[in-house]
Amino acid sequence: MTKKEIVKQISERIGLTQLKTKEIVQLTFDAIVDTLLEDKRIELRNFGVFEVKQRKARKARNPRTGEKVDVPAKNVVTFKPGKEMEERVLHLTDMPEAHSKELVTAGNAAGDHSPGSAKGSRLRKS
Repeated sequence: MTKKEIVKQISERIGLTQLKTKEIVQLTFDAIVDTLLEDKRIELRNFGVFEVKQRKARKARNPRTGEKVDVPAKNVVTFKPGKEMEERVLHLTDMPEAHSKELVTAGNAAGDHSPGSAKGSRLRKS
């Protein structure tokens, strides 16, 4: 779903124009980003928590050349869903089959697709 589709859905529900709804949705997103920049954390009850965390610097390997490269530390945004969202998603029954297969074969960012991979195993559907 795109922001445009969200705007359309909300505008139809509450009877505002799409233009006004788009402005409200964008202001909401801007407020979330501004809060993250200022406070490094925003908790939206029954939805979840967005938080800015710093990833440590690390050594990696260029997959083409095999050369070791330094990856600098960087700030990333993390999201932890709230209990209500977790419960609703847990009981989701109409998952398209294509998405289920993508989760199983996704592996992790390092390319480790082995069943014992700690990162890869989180993506597997039970």
